[in-house]
Amino acid sequence: MKRKIISLLVCMFMIAALCSCKNGTDSCPTYKGTEPTPESTPKIEPTSPTDPTLSPDLPTEPGDPTEPAESTAPPTEPSPDPTEPPTEPTKPTEPEPPASVTLEYSQKTYTVNDPENTKGLSTKSNGFSYGVAKNGVAHDQSIINQRTFDGYANVDALALDTETQEKVMYLTFDNGYEYENLTADILDTLKEKDVKAAFFVTLSYAKQNPELVRRMIDEGHIVGNHSATHPSFPKISRTEMAKEIAELDNYLVENFSYSSPYFRFPSGEYSECALELVTSIGFRSIFWSAAYADWDTSTQKGADYAFSTVTSRFHSGAVILLHAVSRDNAEALGRIIDEARNQGYALKTLDDYLGQGWDKGTVLLSPDSQSN
Repeated sequence: MKRKIISLLVCMFMIAALCSCKNGTDSCPTYKGTEPTPESTPKIEPTSPTDPTLSPDLPTEPGDPTEPAESTAPPTEPSPDPTEPPTEPTKPTEPEPPASVTLEYSQKTYTVNDPENTKGLSTKSNGFSYGVAKNGVAHDQSIINQRTFDGYANVDALALDTETQEKVMYLTFDNGYEYENLTADILDTLKEKDVKAAFFVTLSYAKQNPELVRRMIDEGHIVGNHSATHPSFPKISRTEMAKEIAELDNYLVENFSYSSPYFRFPSGEYSECALELVTSIGFRSIFWSAAYADWDTSTQKGADYAFSTVTSRFHSGAVILLHAVSRDNAEALGRIIDEARNQGYALKTLDDYLGQGWDKGTVLLSPDSQSN
């Protein structure tokens, strides 16, 4: 009987213990002291936006693990095609050179075409050589010179008159500076002999000798352009060449109401580029086919020497160059003119030349003229 009672009590105790555990109390000996640890807690992975368990009605916040993370990696460049040649880097575009430059002066305006010589005209410096004429016949070099000038495109230049059939010659003087007032003596002789000549002056000469320049003009002579400062033209730019001519020409217009289209290269040094530039601004280049070493005032040899030298080099179509600083020339000039006439030559001016495309050139301008 006792055993039955004891068994019944044990069963009732076990039933009570089970009931207590089901009610969430901590009296159950089986679970007491078993707190979960971080290591034992299972990890929960964030649910992807496409997870069907994510509610579409729930808004997401910045940084919400449900948003896709933005990539911070730099974009990758496509690999170059090894079959294609490497691309050259683009060079910066250089500005086009100007087609022309305008030079404005008080009396005239000049246009310099192709100031950068993009046409590639030769800038090689040529020293002028003319050869010595004999027995009334021009030297071959003078003939070659004129043929060369005639062969250039857009160039007006005279070294030897091969066009005029009559026996003619052209008397020209260079006046870089005045010496012992010899130009006045030369003008006196020309007036006495009724001969017109051309005087190529520099800017400094025109400024220092206005009375002589005025007399040249008033007595019917040509005042030609020998540049402002007498530089070597092949060594300067096209714009600088134009300025050399324009400064003197503008001065003559401003102070004498006069302009002429005749230009002589300083020292006779020229290039194809310079010849074309001179013509492009409205001037004609004048060289020579007869001359001699008369410019050194310290080595003059007397009037007889000047007379015999010059007259021995007479030839038809001759452009004679004399320097006005030579006392020999001044003293022999009258006899030289007489001998030329004795040999049947007519002494003409450059305005009379009837070369290819040439018109009568000397222009008298009013003081307010602006034309080129």
